[in-house]
Amino acid sequence: MSIFKTLFKDTFIYGLAMVLPKLVNLLLNGLYTDVLQTSQYSEITSFYVYAGFINVFLTYGMETAFFRFYNKSENKKVVYTTALISLLVSLLIFVGFVFVFKTEIALWFKVSVPVLLMLIGLVAFDILVVIPFAYYRLKGKAIAYGGIRVFTLVVINGLLNLFFLKWVAAYQITLPEFLVFEAKESYVFLANFIANALMVVLVFPNYFRFPWKFDFAIFKQMQQYGFPILVAGIAFLVIENIDKLIVRDMLGKSTMGAYSACYKFGVFLMLFIQAFRMGIEPFFFSQADKTDAKASYAVVLKFFVIFASLGILVVLTFQELFTKIIIKDASYLKAIKIVPVILVANWCLGVYQSLSVWYKVTDKTKYGMYFTIFGAVVTLLINYLFIPRIGFMAAAYATLVAYGGMMLISYFMGQRYYKIPYNVPRLLMYLSVALALSALSMNILPKLFWFKVMVILLYLTIIIIFEKNSIKRLLKR
Repeated sequence: MSIFKTLFKDTFIYGLAMVLPKLVNLLLNGLYTDVLQTSQYSEITSFYVYAGFINVFLTYGMETAFFRFYNKSENKKVVYTTALISLLVSLLIFVGFVFVFKTEIALWFKVSVPVLLMLIGLVAFDILVVIPFAYYRLKGKAIAYGGIRVFTLVVINGLLNLFFLKWVAAYQITLPEFLVFEAKESYVFLANFIANALMVVLVFPNYFRFPWKFDFAIFKQMQQYGFPILVAGIAFLVIENIDKLIVRDMLGKSTMGAYSACYKFGVFLMLFIQAFRMGIEPFFFSQADKTDAKASYAVVLKFFVIFASLGILVVLTFQELFTKIIIKDASYLKAIKIVPVILVANWCLGVYQSLSVWYKVTDKTKYGMYFTIFGAVVTLLINYLFIPRIGFMAAAYATLVAYGGMMLISYFMGQRYYKIPYNVPRLLMYLSVALALSALSMNILPKLFWFKVMVILLYLTIIIIFEKNSIKRLLKR
């Protein structure tokens, strides 16, 4: 059971590195909804949707391929430098192309040239840290990984947002002419751009960790392994983000801004999901050949479901409190009813990601591609068919149906190719209890704080009753 001690330790450290930047972004969401109109907020959403698609395209599955081939290759140094050189060369080609046609591309994206250049620069900086950060994770250098991310994405990015959006006006600071933007939301992009640039500087020595050598045979194998992940990544972004662009085009920027701001409630649950994934993905591969691997995966999913269901319960029970933190302007609250749907959708996504172990350790990554393509098609169909009829709620339902469908298909396919003894009735029970208690706390005496606390304690009591033996074993070992 010592593997679980390592797992939870790594999850905690990596979790801080993932949770703190996301937490700061949630707090900054309160700043954005305070100083920006809903239409301006929609511009921020569009910017990061574009950035996400470009990022996945330029990474082309190389991060996961690096994990896989570094673990099983005898020549690990060449795997490292091959992945590094591959991403660097493709990035330079892309940046050169954008720079030559920047005016035309900016017109197509409907942004100014300076904003386009910040967009491309921000994505480029993200690509440059992919392999160094992956190396930190493989080598268990969680503190180095976490320290760099927290310093740049939490401290620097947070302070720069406050500086540009609050302190400049409050203290009548005069900015250099090249930093003066007519659109207020451009300062959000600038703050992120500077923070990411600093992150590259801090990991730059890793570019010279080993003598540079490019092995075409290894590159070809990694590319073949990573291609399905690239397609799956693009399809995933369609599921996660295309709804916002469709809402913008069909219902207007103001509605998109409100929808996107309320969608942020899902981030509370995604914080745990992402932290869990960061600690668990290397664990998947390291346990693949062990005799008790399948039992371990079942236990991991069980505890994931317990805490993810608790996350839903906490967010819905204290929704009014969270609303005061991340949404300052009441005009954004017209989309607040999407919150329960988005939370359950993200729960399904988290379970799906945990279930994905079967096709990762069996090298059947093409199935991940098929599942996300299915989800993307479902998302597009529901959005285009039902947004004109029922409004932005269709976008939320589309996300739930897509992730729920992917979760179910992956489970049944996984049981066929790599059977893992998941206790499905127990997992569904924990989610059902969390949703039932959430409904109870939101509709019966919802204003009483002590009642909400009692609801949380009731859920925890139920968990202890059903899982006391598992909890004792974990605490003991």
